Amino acid sequence: MAKITKDTIIGNILDIAPETAPIFLSIGMHCLGCPSSRGETVEEACIVHGVECDALLEELNRYVKD
Repeated sequence: MAKITKDTIIGNILDIAPETAPIFLSIGMHCLGCPSSRGETVEEACIVHGVECDALLEELNRYVKD
């Protein structure tokens, strides 16, 4: 998978790497299947959920890389 960026759509991440779902769930993003989350970017989700975007990106990229 290509590097995940702040502009990557969460739905695309979940389609390609569904094993990342627990990462999203652990930071309070519980509605991963709803239309809004499937179409929003990582940055947009971080803003809504009050999460540090760079830290989430680092974790996601580390997880999909391993």
